[in-house]
Amino acid sequence: MKQLKQISILFAAVAFAAAMVGCASSPTQESTGQYIGDTAITAKVKAAIFNDASLKSKEINVETFKGSVQLSGFVADPGDMSRAVAVAKSVSGVTAVKNDMRVK
Repeated sequence: MKQLKQISILFAAVAFAAAMVGCASSPTQESTGQYIGDTAITAKVKAAIFNDASLKSKEINVETFKGSVQLSGFVADPGDMSRAVAVAKSVSGVTAVKNDMRVK
Protein backbone atom coordinates (compact mmCIF):
# COMPACT_ATOMS: atom_id res chain seq x y z
CA MET A 1 0.00 0.00 0.00
CA LYS A 2 2.84 2.37 0.88
CA GLN A 3 4.57 1.55 -2.41
CA LEU A 4 1.38 2.29 -4.39
CA LYS A 5 1.15 5.70 -2.71
CA GLN A 6 4.77 6.49 -3.61
CA ILE A 7 4.20 5.42 -7.23
CA SER A 8 1.09 7.62 -7.38
CA ILE A 9 3.01 10.62 -6.06
CA LEU A 10 5.85 10.00 -8.54
CA PHE A 11 3.37 9.67 -11.41
CA ALA A 12 1.65 12.92 -10.41
CA ALA A 13 5.00 14.73 -10.25
CA VAL A 14 6.02 13.46 -13.70
CA ALA A 15 2.63 14.39 -15.17
CA PHE A 16 2.87 17.88 -13.66
CA ALA A 17 6.40 18.37 -15.03
CA ALA A 18 5.32 17.20 -18.50
CA ALA A 19 2.35 19.57 -18.45
CA MET A 20 4.55 22.52 -17.50
CA VAL A 21 7.03 21.78 -20.30
CA GLY A 22 4.16 21.39 -22.75
CA CYS A 23 2.79 24.83 -21.81
CA ALA A 24 6.12 26.62 -22.00
CA SER A 25 6.83 29.05 -24.79
CA SER A 26 9.72 29.07 -27.21
CA PRO A 27 10.95 31.73 -29.64
CA THR A 28 8.60 30.37 -32.32
CA GLN A 29 5.72 29.10 -30.18
CA GLU A 30 3.50 30.77 -27.59
CA SER A 31 2.46 29.37 -24.26
CA THR A 32 -1.26 28.92 -23.63
CA GLY A 33 -1.38 32.08 -21.54
CA GLN A 34 0.44 34.10 -24.19
CA TYR A 35 -1.93 32.82 -26.86
CA ILE A 36 -4.94 33.91 -24.84
CA GLY A 37 -3.34 37.30 -24.13
CA ASP A 38 -2.47 37.79 -27.80
CA THR A 39 -6.02 36.91 -28.81
CA ALA A 40 -7.29 39.62 -26.46
CA ILE A 41 -4.78 42.15 -27.83
CA THR A 42 -5.82 41.32 -31.40
CA ALA A 43 -9.47 41.87 -30.49
CA LYS A 44 -8.68 45.20 -28.80
CA VAL A 45 -6.64 46.44 -31.78
CA LYS A 46 -9.37 45.40 -34.24
CA ALA A 47 -11.97 47.19 -32.12
CA ALA A 48 -9.85 50.34 -31.89
CA ILE A 49 -9.32 50.38 -35.67
CA PHE A 50 -13.02 49.68 -36.26
CA ASN A 51 -14.02 52.55 -33.96
CA ASP A 52 -11.75 54.99 -35.81
CA ALA A 53 -14.07 56.56 -38.40
CA SER A 54 -11.26 57.35 -40.83
CA LEU A 55 -10.08 53.73 -41.18
CA LYS A 56 -11.74 50.95 -43.18
CA SER A 57 -11.27 48.08 -40.75
CA LYS A 58 -12.33 45.31 -43.12
CA GLU A 59 -9.26 45.99 -45.26
CA ILE A 60 -6.78 45.93 -42.36
CA ASN A 61 -5.72 42.56 -40.95
CA VAL A 62 -4.36 42.24 -37.41
CA GLU A 63 -2.20 39.42 -36.04
CA THR A 64 -0.43 39.30 -32.68
CA PHE A 65 2.49 37.16 -31.49
CA LYS A 66 3.88 37.66 -27.98
CA GLY A 67 2.50 41.21 -27.79
CA SER A 68 3.91 42.27 -31.16
CA VAL A 69 1.14 43.31 -33.57
CA GLN A 70 1.42 42.93 -37.33
CA LEU A 71 -0.86 45.07 -39.50
CA SER A 72 -1.40 44.05 -43.12
CA GLY A 73 -3.88 44.77 -45.85
CA PHE A 74 -4.73 47.90 -47.79
CA VAL A 75 -5.36 51.55 -46.94
CA ALA A 76 -6.39 54.50 -49.10
CA ASP A 77 -3.38 56.72 -48.39
CA PRO A 78 -0.18 56.90 -46.31
CA GLY A 79 -2.00 58.97 -43.67
CA ASP A 80 -4.37 56.07 -43.00
CA MET A 81 -1.37 53.78 -42.65
CA SER A 82 0.19 56.07 -40.03
CA ARG A 83 -3.15 56.40 -38.24
CA ALA A 84 -3.63 52.61 -38.07
CA VAL A 85 -0.13 52.16 -36.61
CA ALA A 86 -0.77 54.90 -34.04
CA VAL A 87 -4.11 53.34 -33.05
CA ALA A 88 -2.50 49.91 -32.65
CA LYS A 89 0.35 51.32 -30.53
CA SER A 90 -2.17 52.98 -28.20
CA VAL A 91 -3.73 49.63 -27.20
CA SER A 92 -2.59 48.29 -23.83
CA GLY A 93 -0.48 45.16 -24.05
CA VAL A 94 0.99 46.00 -27.46
CA THR A 95 4.79 45.85 -27.29
CA ALA A 96 5.55 46.59 -30.95
CA VAL A 97 3.76 47.21 -34.24
CA LYS A 98 4.98 45.89 -37.59
CA ASN A 99 3.50 47.67 -40.58
CA ASP A 100 2.95 45.44 -43.63
CA MET A 101 0.07 47.50 -45.05
CA ARG A 102 0.02 48.72 -48.65
CA VAL A 103 -1.52 51.82 -50.21
CA LYS A 104 -4.14 51.06 -52.88
